[in-house]
This record gives sequence, structure tokens and C-alpha cells, in this order.
Amino acid sequence: MEDYNKQEVKGGQGQVVEPETYRDSIGTMEQSGKRKWVFPKKPKGRYTNYRNIVAYALLAFYFTLPFITINGNPALQLNIISRQVFIAGQPFYPQDFFILTIGAIVSLICIIIFTIAFGRIFCGWICPQTIFLENVFRKIEYAIEGDRNKQMKLDRQEWNSEKIWKRGLKWSIYIILSLIFTHFMFMYIVGYKEVFRILLEGPFEHPTNFIVMILLTAAFYFVFAWFREQVCTLVCPYGRLQGVLIDKETINVFYDFNRGENRAKWRKGEDRSAAGKGDCIDCYQCVVVCPTGIDIRDGQQLECVNCTACIDACDEVMDKVGLPKGLIRYASEKEIETGIPSRFNSRMKGFTILLVGLQLLLGYLVYSRADMEAKFIKPAGSTFFLREGKIINTYNYTFLNKTNDKKIVSIRILEPQNGEITYSTSSKITVARDKIVKGTINISFPEKQIKLSKQNIKIGVYDHEGNLLDTYDTYFEGPFKIQF
Repeated sequence: MEDYNKQEVKGGQGQVVEPETYRDSIGTMEQSGKRKWVFPKKPKGRYTNYRNIVAYALLAFYFTLPFITINGNPALQLNIISRQVFIAGQPFYPQDFFILTIGAIVSLICIIIFTIAFGRIFCGWICPQTIFLENVFRKIEYAIEGDRNKQMKLDRQEWNSEKIWKRGLKWSIYIILSLIFTHFMFMYIVGYKEVFRILLEGPFEHPTNFIVMILLTAAFYFVFAWFREQVCTLVCPYGRLQGVLIDKETINVFYDFNRGENRAKWRKGEDRSAAGKGDCIDCYQCVVVCPTGIDIRDGQQLECVNCTACIDACDEVMDKVGLPKGLIRYASEKEIETGIPSRFNSRMKGFTILLVGLQLLLGYLVYSRADMEAKFIKPAGSTFFLREGKIINTYNYTFLNKTNDKKIVSIRILEPQNGEITYSTSSKITVARDKIVKGTINISFPEKQIKLSKQNIKIGVYDHEGNLLDTYDTYFEGPFKIQF
């Protein structure tokens, strides 16, 4: 294959080494386009332990959150079809769509800013795809089939009794786990009580739910049993997006080529510096441990999910041969090139402040919503009528209580003055939590006060303590008068 964009990179001793040539394939794909199955070695080390703690904490959060309620509401429920959306126990309605839209935009901006400053840490530490694959399905694979070499041997051998029972056991557990994860995913949509009810009543009572559950379980199984890391390298847009977001000051997992080149095998007692050799002993441990099948020494690549497995593998080797750790580490490209350690500089401080500010803005939008949303609409085809020197209009009201408490509300005319309200029922209207109440009122003004055929008015809704909950601007119809 022809080489493109060859550049010279100076090694630690002034030696010249050639970087990676242009690749027209990804780490999990052969040049011919055939899938190259990745058998990563089981990682171990400091960062792996940290990632396990984060992953298991997030898994525990995933399995417990559907059962958590706040003020009687689900902590998180996203039932768009039934218009039942709860975030942090707060109900959201179609009227609040603008807040959800702003929240989505703020979240996207936060992801972009976080990536610019801190790289693709989300992919390796928080992304559900990585957590499910590396901390659930891959762990089971290691337990049943063994580490990298045993898995490769099992893959090459014929379908004998050993291969059949190991693969059969693994795939059976994968199917069960996929079914469990899918059921919990449904709990985030319809709630755990509804899921349990559907399970108890059986598939014949709910054939549509059953079919959807089977299809999603099959998709879940397909992703984690076969498609795996190709979700990150072929499907996920974030991997492509990071290529245009990172710069030389972005923190990423990097190989220190200044220190590592020229690569050479380890020889005990050798003065590598005098021999013009770098610290990289070309052991390939950083390659065999990579879950996406890349060589981090070839530079920053879109397949890298910053999982830190290569850092732990390299640190272990450096420790064994008596060389300093950190040949592969979290660093910026600028640090690798100049040798000046990355610091929490003003740029990163600015991005961090902006991230916190955006989150506070989103929190303010969520918790500053009006407690009550009121509407006063004139019935279709209705007009005014006169009685005892007063002009009367009829309005249908709709009150939506967005709080977790019962509200007893009253209605007042704010503008213009001298308006009177006649209720079809009581003047004290009770609106239960998370409920909509509808009714009818008549509003009247003295005939002499209405000068226009359509007079603008403002109506206020107050709670029992006299606090203004919401206002609504509408119009009041009167007789048409010719002005001279």
C-alpha cells in the first residue's frame, strides 16, 4: 500500500523514526473489509480498578433508579407516548418542551466543551456501551473461556464438546442478561409497576409489548455478543465528532514517542540510552490489551476510547524492567512534544467554570418553572351578552398543577379594574398534584367601561395564601361601536 503524509518524528536520542502510514481501514477490520475479531487481554492495574469502581457504581445506579421515587413521582421516567416525563421527580408536560429542548442543547454543549478540555474520557469511563461490554459481558467471557490466548485457541479449534458447552453457556447467559437489561430499560419508560404487571399477565395479554421486548432483547444481544467494539468505531457519532474537537492541549491517552522511540526489544543489563534505544521495549502488551484492536503508539486514533487499559499494561511492563512508568499516560499532545507537564491551566479552568455554569442554568430552568399553568379560552362561537348594565363573556379555564402538592386556587381580574367573576361551581378550585382541572367562569364589566369590541384583559390565578401562581392574557368581547 502506498504511504501518504510521511513525516519525520525525532526520538528521545535524536533518532528519526517513521510514524504510522495512512490507514484506509479501522483496527477491527482487515484491508479487504473482513471483520477482524478482537481478543483483548484481561486488563489489570490502577486505572482498571478505578474504572471498575465507577462502572459498578453506575450499574447499581441503573438497577436501582427505576424503583426510586421523589415526592411520590418516579425519579426518572421518559414515557413520551403517554406524555409522562419525570426528571428528578419533577413532572414535565408538552408545555415544558422548550425546557427539555434547552436541556438537550445544554447537554450537547457540555459534551463538546468536556471533550475539548478532557478528551474522550466519557467513552472509556461512563458510556453505557463500554460499561456493559467491558464490565459485564466481557467479564463473563473471561470467566467461561479464559483470557486472550485461551479464547483464541477456542476460536480456532473445531466444534467439539468443549467449544459447544463453553459457547453455549456464554451465549445463554448473554441472552438472559440482555432480557434483564431490556426489562429495566422498559422500566425507565413505563415504570417498574407497569413492567411487573405486564410480566404477571403474560405475553398473550400484551402481544405488542412482548414482541417489542423480544426485538430489543435480540438487538441488545447482537450488540454485545457480536457487534461489540464496532459500535464505537463504526456507529457512534461521538468518535467522529472528537476528531474535530480535540487540539494539542486536550487531555487524552497518549504514547510518549519522545521517550519511547526508537523501539527495541529488552535486553537485561543493556544501556538503552547509550545504544540509542527508547524506553519502549516493543512488547505489544499495549496492543493485545486494547479492546478496539489499535496500537496506541501509532498516535491518536478515532478508535481509542480512552479506556486506560494500555496505560496499566505499559506501567506493569515498565515496573518489571525497572523503567519509569508513564510511557503511555493521560497527557496532551503539547506535553508530549515539549516535555512540559500539562497543568490545570486557565483554559481548562475556564471550560470547567463554563460547564458548571451551564449545569446551573439547566437546573434553574428545571426548578424555576411555574407551579401552575392556567389558560382561559372563549368557547368556539361564543360571544358577549348584556345583563343589568354589564357585558358578560364566558371562558373555559384549564389549570395544570405542576407541583407535588394539592393546590386550592382562586381567580382574579388584574387588568382592567372593576371586573367581576361568576363561577359555575365554587370560587375555591382544588387542583390535585400532577392533575388537570377544567371548568367555566363568566367575567363581566360595566357596559360603560368597555370601549372596544375586543378589549385586552389579564387574568391572575392565586393560591390560598394569596401568592400569584400564573397569569393569562386574553381578550374580552363587547359591542361594536363606531367612533366619530
